[in-house]
Amino acid sequence: MTRPTEQLHDDIHQELTDPALHPIADAVAEGRRLSAEQGLLLARTHDLLTLGRLASIARRRRSGGTTWYIVNRHINYSNICSNKCRFCAFRRTAEAKDAYVMELQTIMLEAERAAEQGATELHIVGSLHPDLPFDYYLKMIGGLHQKHPQIHLQAFTAVEIAHLAERAGSDTQQVLAQLKQAGLGSLPGGGAEVFSPRVRQIVCPEKLPGDQWLRIMGEAHQLGLPSNATMLYGHVETVEEWVDHLLALRSQQDASGGFMTFIPLAFHPRNTDLPEARGTTGMMDLRMMALGRLMLDNIPHVKAFWIMLGLPLAQLTQHFGADDIDGTVVQERITHAAGATTPQALTVEDLRQLIREAGFQPQERNTVYRQVVRQGSSWHLA
Repeated sequence: MTRPTEQLHDDIHQELTDPALHPIADAVAEGRRLSAEQGLLLARTHDLLTLGRLASIARRRRSGGTTWYIVNRHINYSNICSNKCRFCAFRRTAEAKDAYVMELQTIMLEAERAAEQGATELHIVGSLHPDLPFDYYLKMIGGLHQKHPQIHLQAFTAVEIAHLAERAGSDTQQVLAQLKQAGLGSLPGGGAEVFSPRVRQIVCPEKLPGDQWLRIMGEAHQLGLPSNATMLYGHVETVEEWVDHLLALRSQQDASGGFMTFIPLAFHPRNTDLPEARGTTGMMDLRMMALGRLMLDNIPHVKAFWIMLGLPLAQLTQHFGADDIDGTVVQERITHAAGATTPQALTVEDLRQLIREAGFQPQERNTVYRQVVRQGSSWHLA
């Protein structure tokens, strides 16, 4: 009798149009780690359907037929930034007419609305404001946690943490510890961009280097603060730099183990200072999603951020390795400043219907992937 793994080998091999993928298909069927060379083959192959099939095998091995979503709210507290990243359409100088800083009272009101709508997460990111004191951020997290202890606070990228340490005259580990004590629950994955020094010199020369981003994430994980991980793709990077970035994330995860989710971020070139950037295509988006799932065997989840991908493609990515479609979001500013035409928010029923149409079972989660159970207007963790 043919064993299940052998049957899987046979089924995949019959569908391959790129013979170079045969050893990779065997490795995926057997759950073995892929090498850098195999990652490059996947990044370059024209056999996109087989790439998706392989990523789907890896995805279903972890999450079965479930696709996760979350009821959350984004708060972008300021757009005044001392960095001058060329890919960013969100950043403003203090003198700009549309520059803003949210007062702490306003942030509390946003949180109150989120709580009334049943949110389990506040996702808080902003800019590197040159003048806001560290106390602003501590009071923000402390006040939110005290008022809404049931809501998980995912806040401040590694780049922001480095900036806060500078503002506080401290080091990043101490800043993370203080924020955790105030109520911080986890870190978002932004600011990673592409780790390649060549790319960063072109698109964000003033930004925290990639190795320092990884260091800060490792410190957060050691303190019990989990995080997400990202890669911004579709501008000036190469496929070799894709693979190097994924391998660096995989290595950090081997060391510190705190990454919950990998989120490929599709670059939107409109209103940015990167006229040479190409933007992404649907083929590139699906390839990146699948590549992330196949190379990052030690990161549990891969998220399709519908704000950047658009709703139809976010559905399709569930068959290319993604097992998470993010959440209700509500008033995302950063990607929309770069020309995103997706909605500012989705309802829970919108999300559940999108997932069902894709052929998967919707399941609400909290930030750290515990199942959320709703009863009327209240909720609890399973």
